[in-house]
Amino acid sequence: MTQRRVTTAHRASYDAPIEVRQGEPLTLSGREFIWDGHRWLWAVAPDGREGWIPDDLPHTAGGQVTAGRDYSAVELTCAAGDLVSGQQQTHGWTWCRTADGREGWLPDRNLGPVDESA
Repeated sequence: MTQRRVTTAHRASYDAPIEVRQGEPLTLSGREFIWDGHRWLWAVAPDGREGWIPDDLPHTAGGQVTAGRDYSAVELTCAAGDLVSGQQQTHGWTWCRTADGREGWLPDRNLGPVDESA
């Protein structure tokens, strides 16, 4: 876990983001997006929720596409100056936890180091 400071405010993009469990089927739409040099795919989860997923999440075997790991596209809404704890990174985003226990993704470009001299 790494302490990070939010340098630019971020507002969550979706009210009901896509979430899948490892092994659940995914439907890929064929839409792709390159964001900050990373490839994202538009997918539909078994519950009908849609959203962007990292291109290394789908697993294909026997013609079936499934989630290769658990994934949630939940984003954090944070203000500039907020402190967060970075948990993991993928595709230009970091999964973060706030001091009050909220968790979700923040864009790496919105995060900076904690200035220890302040």
